[in-house]
Amino acid sequence: MLKIKNLIKSYDGKTNAVNNVSFEINSGEIFGFIGHNGAGKTTTIKCVVGLLPFEKGEIEINGISVKKNPLEAKCQMVYIPDNPDLYDSLTGIQFLNFICDIYAIAKDVRNEEIKKYADMFEITKNLGDAISSYSHGMKQKLTLISAFIRHPKLLILDEPFVGLDPKAMHLVKELMKEMCKEGNSVFFSTHVLDVAEKLCDRIAIISHGELKAYGTMEEVKGEESLEEVFLELEDRGE
Repeated sequence: MLKIKNLIKSYDGKTNAVNNVSFEINSGEIFGFIGHNGAGKTTTIKCVVGLLPFEKGEIEINGISVKKNPLEAKCQMVYIPDNPDLYDSLTGIQFLNFICDIYAIAKDVRNEEIKKYADMFEITKNLGDAISSYSHGMKQKLTLISAFIRHPKLLILDEPFVGLDPKAMHLVKELMKEMCKEGNSVFFSTHVLDVAEKLCDRIAIISHGELKAYGTMEEVKGEESLEEVFLELEDRGE
């Protein structure tokens, strides 16, 4: 579903923020991307979704090159950043209808999907309110709803659990699993290592722009916890 090969990205032309990173995400897989602040997680993700150009390497989404066919590649996925910027002057329902208009989702389908997910996230009664009145958590829920109603082949999330209450976190995890049962994939970065350990099929650990571990959860952590493995890699400076 997602293939990254020898990705190199530099901001100043001297130091590589991402240095020769390669990994693949399969269909039907939840994939966790782990690393400290500044490790290169968000930079990698922004290269994948087409927000940042990159010097070398190749990125393909569902077999489509991000460089050669950027629009077609973007149509395969949905990206939610760690701090999504929304249109504060719109109401929640106006924003969701705006997203549905862009993706040509029929009115009968969108109405059903919006109701389904708004009820799940318990913000149905707030959809008529201006987004400017929403808390951070409510904005996060609205953004997640806008993603799930599109049923993407690949869902990319940067720190998706920040700002969510425990009930919403549980719901997002269940919806991720449901997506993957349908043959789609989820790629997310997180600092919440216990969540990643329980949720992910495979993971990659990045540090100082370089991939330090990659594989199934069992291959990466062995008999240790993911937290122990991560801290050992950081202590060794790897």
